[in-house]
Amino acid sequence: MINRTSLQPFGQRIIVVGSSTGGTEAIKAFLSGMPGHAPAILITQHMPELFTKSFAARLDGLCEIHVRETGHHEIIQPGVAYLAPGHSHLLLERAGGSYRTVLSRDPPVNHHRPSVEVLFRAAANVLGGNAVGVMLTGMGKDGAAAMLEMRRAGAYNFAQDEASCVVFGMPREAIALGAVDEIVPLAKMAERVLAHMGVAK
Repeated sequence: MINRTSLQPFGQRIIVVGSSTGGTEAIKAFLSGMPGHAPAILITQHMPELFTKSFAARLDGLCEIHVRETGHHEIIQPGVAYLAPGHSHLLLERAGGSYRTVLSRDPPVNHHRPSVEVLFRAAANVLGGNAVGVMLTGMGKDGAAAMLEMRRAGAYNFAQDEASCVVFGMPREAIALGAVDEIVPLAKMAERVLAHMGVAK
């Protein structure tokens, strides 16, 4: 049995977030609860590429944590939320003693690019127990199978509860697969994630 509270020796802990329908407001609510010193956050939201840069800029003006549409090979740092651009999958890789973002124009996965499945699978493979997964509102099942891979690799995972979701599809699928450790209302999500990670608000 994997101890999901143990950390791998390499690198910092990173939060990975997936969302779709209703996700723009859910991401805003989640990031609004994050302090400026929060752990790094990688986000895949199903959104056309014309809107991701302006969405990130709007969030950056509303939140304590810095929010930006990520580029390729950015060093991942605490206090920053990196939003996948609408044209590319978001992954990450080790880079010396740090992690960095990776953008890929590979074909859509689960009919999406960016795909939550791609981000969560990268988190399972690269971060293992240093990852914390958050599945927010969304239609379909994108990310559910890879969230289970994350949990098996040692990550601790959260899903938004049905009552606070616009569409409960993606969280429901992850819960049904046994990929989720805690089911949390959106209003409490940032608080619970920070508490689990031992980060003071």
